[in-house]
Amino acid sequence: MKNEKDNLDELFSKFENQWDIEELDPNHQMDFMQKLNKKEPKKKYWFVTAIAASIVLMLGVSIFYKNEKPKEFKFASKETKRTDSIFNILIDNELVKLKEKSSPENEQIINDALKQMKTFDADYQKIINELQKNGENKQIIYAMISNLQTRISFLQTVLKQIEDNEKFKNTSNEKTL
Repeated sequence: MKNEKDNLDELFSKFENQWDIEELDPNHQMDFMQKLNKKEPKKKYWFVTAIAASIVLMLGVSIFYKNEKPKEFKFASKETKRTDSIFNILIDNELVKLKEKSSPENEQIINDALKQMKTFDADYQKIINELQKNGENKQIIYAMISNLQTRISFLQTVLKQIEDNEKFKNTSNEKTL
């Protein structure tokens, strides 16, 4: 321990003339207390944060509702609603099957089919708008059902084409081996 004390004394002796020994101003304590007691006004970031949060919330809600299709007809009869619901379930099932067949070989066929489905959807939306505008009549209901049937048979045809392509590919590979 004595050795450590000697080492410390030796260390401090090297810096003996380099210490800051200037006396503090007599009013130093008073200046310090004034700065300590001085309260700066708090910056109000809550207002900017609230605006930013509102914008984010509105964007989220608008994106959610923009992607949502109006599935329910408040203006249609129970039979029309039921028919639409049944057909849309069938169409959704066929779309799931189509997406399951996704592969590099089928990519072009699937993309073309989805583009065609968008066209069918646009036509269907026109029919629904007409139904809402003019009410239910046989022609509009027939057009609605016809569109839904066309979509289902189109998807089934595309799936059949993909399966035929896969069979052809497999049989041609077997013959070449």
